[in-house]
Amino acid sequence: MSHEASVQDVLQKMVERARRNTLGDLLARTRDRLPDKFAIVYKNKRLTYAELDDLVNQTAQALSTDGMKKGDMVTVMSKNSLDFVLVTFALARIGAVMIPINYMLTQEDIRYILEHAEVTGLIASEEYANLLEQSAGGMTIRHRYLMDVPIDSNEQLSSWTSLSKAREGHSTDFLDVQLEDDELAQVLYTSGTESRPKGVMLTHKSIISEYVSTIFDAKMETSDVAIHALPLYHSAQLHVFLGPSIYIGSSGIILDTASPELILKTIEEEKATQLFCPPTVWIALLRHPDFDTRDLSSLKKCYYGAAIMPREIIKELTERLPDAKLWNCYGQTEVAPLVTVLQPEDQLTKLGSAGKPILNVQTKIFDDHGMEVPYGETGEIVHRTPHAMKGYLHDPDKTAEAFRNGWFHTGDLGVMDEDGYITVVDRKKDMINTGGVNVSSREVEEAIYQLEGVSEVAVISIPDAYWIEAVTAIIVPKDDATLTEDDVIEFCKGKLSKFKIPKYVDFTKELPKNPSGKVLKRSLRDQYEGLGQK
Repeated sequence: MSHEASVQDVLQKMVERARRNTLGDLLARTRDRLPDKFAIVYKNKRLTYAELDDLVNQTAQALSTDGMKKGDMVTVMSKNSLDFVLVTFALARIGAVMIPINYMLTQEDIRYILEHAEVTGLIASEEYANLLEQSAGGMTIRHRYLMDVPIDSNEQLSSWTSLSKAREGHSTDFLDVQLEDDELAQVLYTSGTESRPKGVMLTHKSIISEYVSTIFDAKMETSDVAIHALPLYHSAQLHVFLGPSIYIGSSGIILDTASPELILKTIEEEKATQLFCPPTVWIALLRHPDFDTRDLSSLKKCYYGAAIMPREIIKELTERLPDAKLWNCYGQTEVAPLVTVLQPEDQLTKLGSAGKPILNVQTKIFDDHGMEVPYGETGEIVHRTPHAMKGYLHDPDKTAEAFRNGWFHTGDLGVMDEDGYITVVDRKKDMINTGGVNVSSREVEEAIYQLEGVSEVAVISIPDAYWIEAVTAIIVPKDDATLTEDDVIEFCKGKLSKFKIPKYVDFTKELPKNPSGKVLKRSLRDQYEGLGQK
C-alpha cells in the first residue's frame, strides 16, 4: 500500500469513528448528558447513568481481557436483572453478537439455537446455567459467565466465572473497537410457526433507527419513569422500551417477573409514569384486587402490544385509568420490532386499529401477486424501513422470501382505511377456513369479549369431519361467572354471521402463554385436536 493510500485509509477510519452510532455509543452519550440522573433501579440497587456506564465499561473490559472479541456469538439466558442490562451494552461495545434466549425453551430447542448460531460464549443466571451447559454439551465454548452471583460458589458450575467477580478491578475506560453501524449487534430467534425458529439478524443501525421512531411516536420523554416487567430476551421490552428509555435518559425499573401484584406495588412506590404490557397482563392487572386499592395516579402512559387487545378491555382501561393515555404498538422481531402505533386520541375513534406507520416506516397492503390493494381490502402487510433485519441467519432462501420485491413481508393480513390506519385482520396462519369460507379468529374473539363473564378467550380451528376446520372458542370465565356453551353460542348469534359462530366451546382456568404474554394457539390446537371427531 502506498503512503498516500495509507493516509487515506487512516483518514477514512477517523471519519467513520466520529460518525459512528452503535448501541455502545448510545449509552456513553446519555452518560455525558445526564451523569447524575437515575438510570436503573433493580431491587435495592439504584444506579445513575455514570454508575451504569462504569459497570458496563468494566464488564466489557473483563470480557475482552478474557479473549471475547468482535463477531463472537454469545448467548444470554436469564430473567430480567441488572446484569442483563450490563451485558447487553457490554457485548455491544466489544462488537460481540448477543443472542438472548427464551428461558422457557426445551433443552432440544436451546441446543438447536446454540448450534445454528455457532455460539462460543455462554452468559446465564445461576438458575439456567446448568440447562445451558447441558444444551451445549460437546460444543467448543470458550467463555462461561454467571450473572447475578457475587462469587464462584457453585461447585457444579466450576467452569463458570462470576461476572461480578470478573469485572472487579477492571478499568472503567470506554472499550473502543473498530465497528460499523450496520454490523451485526444481536440475533433474536423467533418462535415462528415452523418446526425450527429463525435467527433474526439485527444490526446496530436497525435497532437505533427503531429507537428514534419509537421515541418520537410513543411520545417518550426524559422525565419518564418506566417499568420493565416483561422478559428482556423479547424484542418488545428490550427494544421498544428499555433501549429507548436509556437512549433519551429516562429512569427504568427492572422487575424480574410480570406479577400483577408486584407491578401495581411498584407503580405506587416508584411513582412510575410508563408501563408496557401485552393484553393478557393488562387483563390480569384489571382483575387483581390491588388495582383499586393502590395509588396508580402517577401512571400516565400505558402501552400495549405483542397481541391484539380486545375492544372491551380498551374501554375498561380508559374508564379505570382516566388520567392515563393508551398507545397500541404493533410490529414483529424482524423489524426491531415496532412499525405502527395507534395514538391516544385514536383509541376510541379507530378502535381495534394498529394505527399508522411510525417515523421511519413505509407500509403498504399487498395481494398475493405483490400488487397494492385498494383501501378497505384485505392483503398482506409489508414494510420498507431501516428498522428491518439484515436477514435470517444462515438462511438465504427464507430471507429472499421475506424481502421479495424489495419489501419486508410480515405474514400478517391487514386492511388500510382511507385515513391510512391499519387494522390487523389476523396472522395468515390464524385464518380459519370453515366450510370453504375464511373466518378471522380475531373477529370472533372480539365478539365473545363483549359477553359479560368472559375474562379471556382464544379462538382456534380444529379438524372437523363436516366443516374441515371448525371455529372453536376456548374461554376463561371471570371468577364469579357461570357460563355455558349455549350461552356463548346464543350471544354470538346476535353478533356474528352464522358461519362465524363457534361450532365448539370449552372452558378452562387459564390459556397457555409464552413469557411475553402471547397465547400459544398451537398448544390449544394440539390439545383440542380430537374435539371435532367426537
